[in-house]
Amino acid sequence: MTSSSDRSPAVDVPSSKTYEVRTYGCQMNVHDSERLSGLLEEAGYVPAPEGSDGDADVVVFNTCAVRENADNRLYGNLGRLAPRKASRPGMQIAVGGCLAQKDRDTIVKKAPWVDVVFGTHNIGKLPILLERARVQEEAQVEIAESLEAFPSTLPTRRESAYAAWVSISVGCNNTCTFCIVPALRGKEKDRRTGDILAEIETLVGEGVSEITLLGQNVNAYGSDIGDREAFSKLLRACGAIEGLERVRFTSPHPRDFTDDVIAAMAETPNVMPQLHMPLQSGSDTVLKAMRRSYRQERYLGIIEKVRAAIPHAAITTDIIVGFPGETEEDFEQTMHVVREARFTQAFTFQYSKRPGTPAATMENQIPKEVVQARYERLVALQEEISWEENKRQVGRTLELMVAEGEGRKDGATHRLSGRAPDNRLVHFTKPDQEVRPGDVVTVEITYAAPHHLLAEGAVLDVRRTRAGDAWEKRNAAEAAESAGVMLGLPKIGVPEPLPVATGGCAAH
Repeated sequence: MTSSSDRSPAVDVPSSKTYEVRTYGCQMNVHDSERLSGLLEEAGYVPAPEGSDGDADVVVFNTCAVRENADNRLYGNLGRLAPRKASRPGMQIAVGGCLAQKDRDTIVKKAPWVDVVFGTHNIGKLPILLERARVQEEAQVEIAESLEAFPSTLPTRRESAYAAWVSISVGCNNTCTFCIVPALRGKEKDRRTGDILAEIETLVGEGVSEITLLGQNVNAYGSDIGDREAFSKLLRACGAIEGLERVRFTSPHPRDFTDDVIAAMAETPNVMPQLHMPLQSGSDTVLKAMRRSYRQERYLGIIEKVRAAIPHAAITTDIIVGFPGETEEDFEQTMHVVREARFTQAFTFQYSKRPGTPAATMENQIPKEVVQARYERLVALQEEISWEENKRQVGRTLELMVAEGEGRKDGATHRLSGRAPDNRLVHFTKPDQEVRPGDVVTVEITYAAPHHLLAEGAVLDVRRTRAGDAWEKRNAAEAAESAGVMLGLPKIGVPEPLPVATGGCAAH
């Protein structure tokens, strides 16, 4: 799938060189980090042991720039590695991602022990930049101004055997005043539909049964070719791929969310009844100041249509509290939308300045104590709604895809965890028969908490899957690797389908 021009030339890496990738930010960065790991392993590096905490031959920081203190966090981490690098000959440090794209030469000025700085558009160059820095014994800073290769076309070390990200576009054409992403990742560029579907079919052939379509503004897909229905066509095409059980996507923009997408979601069985629809604010005045090209009525209209077409859909959102100029009346409009929309979950954040964004220099910045008080009121309301909505699930029979690493107390409670079709997290009683991550179980929901469900009765059915086979094969390979067979295979874990970083990147 990748031409020779998309990748760095081969580099000569001594055997047993280890690497560690540290990821900050949204799903786009998680996806990029899988590719960075894949590139390094293709170049001959092997993963550092779990918990190595910087004790590796190469440490890569994949950074995020949407937080006010993102640079402080980076330089603090770089500072902690400086003495380790000084005492470890040959160790290299690389910095990539959005902050690298933004700060460029500043990084090596502030942290001259950094060996490589690369941007969001040229992650494929990391191995050759490391080699060049080693040979020339000086820092290499290379920031491309346009995309060299879609992340999904690069080698990968996927985080999961049974679930995968698939990039369908990069960049963003919006101009939200709180977001710096368009300046760092560029204008939207869509990937060819045939390439997307070919990658998905390859993943399914490897045992993957769930994919998440990924883009900064995923439902604007098709803008390159002027086809406003390209995204709904892509969803329907995913429905025709045999063996693909679950399709998700993140994150859409209300401006581009059209009726044909709702119809495709409702009519395509493997497109899951889940929607993450960023709100940011319920106030028309604030939305205008944010340059969000929709208003409250339009947003609630989308929610109403989705619920009419997909009654059991779980709808989640992003909300920013305390945007410059937000009045108490504006905030009450946000509270009104939350009551009306009845989100399953909301990723709620206090506004913080993003250097380089128009909002950072706006007048009427809201005092911290006011923002904090509003934030607490909003969180309390959403907690109440989340719990009420989860209680409506009690008594339902659901199919869960068994997950790994999602239930921190599973060992103590003798439970396993899985995701329902609508992406709710469910902890269920461990059955007598073997159940593997990627397998599917049928359970009855018996209890609801605000952020998870319980199925305390016996599992009603277990369906062993090709995804479970893939997990088992990978687990066996990693066991062999730990015994001394260095296969360089991916570690185990499932990518979290919902955004955890909002206000920028993949959460518009």
